[in-house]
This record gives sequence, C-alpha cells and structure tokens, in this order.
Amino acid sequence: MTVTWEELGWERLADGVGRIRLPVWDCTVGLVIGAGSALLVDAGSSLAEGARLRAQARELAGGDVTLLALTHPHFDHIFGAAVFTDAEILAAEGYGIVVGDREELRTDGVRNGLDARAAQEAADALVLPSREVRDRVSLDLGGGREALLANLGPAHSSHDLTVTVPVPGDRPVVFCGDLVEESGEPQAGPDAVPSRWPAALDRLLALGGEDARYVPGHGAVVDASFVRAQRDALAERFGVSR
Repeated sequence: MTVTWEELGWERLADGVGRIRLPVWDCTVGLVIGAGSALLVDAGSSLAEGARLRAQARELAGGDVTLLALTHPHFDHIFGAAVFTDAEILAAEGYGIVVGDREELRTDGVRNGLDARAAQEAADALVLPSREVRDRVSLDLGGGREALLANLGPAHSSHDLTVTVPVPGDRPVVFCGDLVEESGEPQAGPDAVPSRWPAALDRLLALGGEDARYVPGHGAVVDASFVRAQRDALAERFGVSR
C-alpha cells in the first residue's frame, strides 16, 4: 500500500511534488519524484531531522533520495545533509567555501536555539556539494520530469539556489529557499546582500511566471503577487532603486 503525502505530514503541491514544514523554525523541505530518482530540496536542521526526512522521502518516492539541492548555507537548511550518503548534492557556486567555516555555522545554530550537541555533530559531519551551479542546471529525473536549478544569489545569503519544477497540465512549483519568506519578515543576516535581493526576485518571477506556486523557505505557499509585493517591500526597506 502506497503511503500518501498527508499521512506523513507532508503537503502535496502537484503530482509527484510536495513539501513539509519542519518544526521550530518552520523551514520548508521539498521533494520531487521522478522515474527511479528523487530530488530533495534542503535537508533540515540536524542529523536526526535529516534521518527522519530521508526515511519519509524513501516511503513517498519508493526509493532513496538520489539528488539533494541545498538552497543556501544556513544551518536550518543544511545540517541534515550528511545523512544522504547516496545522493548527489548540488548547491550554488562558492557554497563549499562558506560551509568550510564549520564553527560559524555551529555557533549560529546554537545562537538560534539548536541543541549544542546536535549543532556540533552536524557541523563536524558537514559535506561539500558534489556539483556547484554557476548559472542554471537542468536535471532529468526520469519519466518526463525535470527540475531547473538556478543560482540567483547573492541576495538573502551569499549563495542562493532555487528549484523550478514544470508540471504538465498544472502550475509550476518553485522552491525559493529564503529568497521568499511568508511566516515572518525576510531575514537579512551578515551574509546577505540586500542591494541585490530585489533583482534576484525579479529573476525568480521570470523563471516561475505568473501562475506558479512559490514555496518559501519559511511559511505557506504563495503566488506571484506575494513575491512581487515582497520584492517591492525589500527594495523600499533597503533603499534599492526600482
């Protein structure tokens, strides 16, 4: 008997595409299922959380995660990555340099409420991406399913990657990472480049189009009008010319 998205606490977004909102930081993790392959978008905030995601994804996809796309190098999105030992890991170009600073990532996790031991274990286990995306990479997931990975940073972080999934006969699904946030005001930490954030959202809208479902890094699924309004609010907040 095949398990449903809802039975595991996930949200079905389209045929073979879903996401889960994780506890504590309300982070999104996405899953795109192809024929004989499965792409996970982000990996959770700890090794334990990553292990739970790996098990759930296996149930939903009927096999192991084969590809893992990391949207940006913040602890709450990447600390579970090391458990996906059989997956090819993709991230924006230069990501590997950033995650080399394990101590800063560990400290940021603890500062934001992650258990100190879990933060240390995850930081010690951090893995580098198998492939870095300079501009765009199209992934063939089999069965006519594709996913387009696009490097749109720096903006929210120094290395922002998005995942756009065309859905025949339905609306595209765009995993935005923290370029878009719905459950709170967008966060601009020390690695953000606010002057380039509005332009990154312009490019995101060009990729997804008016009809897409935009999946924020935190919060409920939104539409193009929400993304456009957030783009304008960021431009005003940071004094960026429109």
